Amino acid sequence: MFDPSRDDVRRFFCEAWRKQREALPLTPLETIAADWIVEHPEYHPDLESLERALAAEYPVEGGRSNPFLHLAMHLSISEQVQIDQPPGIRAAHDALARRLDSRHEAAHRIMECLGETIWRAQRDRTTPDAQAYLECIRRQAG
Repeated sequence: MFDPSRDDVRRFFCEAWRKQREALPLTPLETIAADWIVEHPEYHPDLESLERALAAEYPVEGGRSNPFLHLAMHLSISEQVQIDQPPGIRAAHDALARRLDSRHEAAHRIMECLGETIWRAQRDRTTPDAQAYLECIRRQAG
C-alpha cells in the first residue's frame, strides 16, 4: 500500500509544479496534479520553494486552508472518477459537473463529501462508507 509522508506529498506537488513551469516531461499522475495546480493560482507561491513548503504549517486557527491537502483531495477525486471507484462516482461526478457547469466546482463539492466521509470513518473508527459518500455527491447533483 502506498502511504506517503507529509513531506513526500509536498515534494510531489512542488516537483510537478516545477516541471510544469519548466515545460519538462510529467508522469501521468504529475500531469493531473499540475492541471489542478494551474486551476489554483492562489497556491502557486506555496509550491515554488520546496524548503518553504516542507517547513510550512497550516493550523486551522490560521484561517488558511492547507494547499497540499486541497490538491491531494483533488488528485484523489480525479483518480476515483477515472477508475469509477467507488462504482457510480463517475456518473455522479458528471451529473454534478453538468448541473454546476464546472468540473472544478463539482470537484470542490465532492471534496466536501469526501471530507465528511473520512471524518465520520475516523470518528466512528470504521472504514469509509462508500454508499454514504456517493449519496452525498448525488444530493449535490440534485
